[in-house]
Amino acid sequence: MFGKILYPVNQSRESRQAIGMVLNIAKHHQSHVIVLSVVADAAAAADVAPIFEEVTQALAADGVPHETKVATGTPAITICDLADELEVDLIVMGSEGMMVAEEHPEGSVSQKVVNLSPCAVLVVP
Repeated sequence: MFGKILYPVNQSRESRQAIGMVLNIAKHHQSHVIVLSVVADAAAAADVAPIFEEVTQALAADGVPHETKVATGTPAITICDLADELEVDLIVMGSEGMMVAEEHPEGSVSQKVVNLSPCAVLVVP
C-alpha cells in the first residue's frame, strides 16, 4: 500500500521524532523511504549531514531501504512537488508545534503540505 514514503526532515525535534512512525510503517509495508531536506540554498546543504546521518543509521539498522535527497526551495511546495514527481504513496512528517501557528499566521509547513499534497500525509505530533 505504501511502497514509497517521503520523510521530510529538518532541525526540529518534531521532525526527528517522526522516525519511529516512519520505521513502523516502512517495515510493515516493506516501503522504500526517501529522506528529504529542503534548504534555502546550496550552501545550507552541508548543514543537513548530521540529520541524514541520524536518520539513515536508524533506517539501516532496521533494514529499511532508503535514499537521501536535498532540494532547494520553499519547503511545503518543494515537498509536494517532489512527492508528485517521485510518485510517493505517503508523506510522514513531524508537526512543528503550536508555537509555529502564532509565529506564522499563514500556517506551518505541515499544514501547507496537508493542503497541497498529491498523496496521503501523516503528521506526527
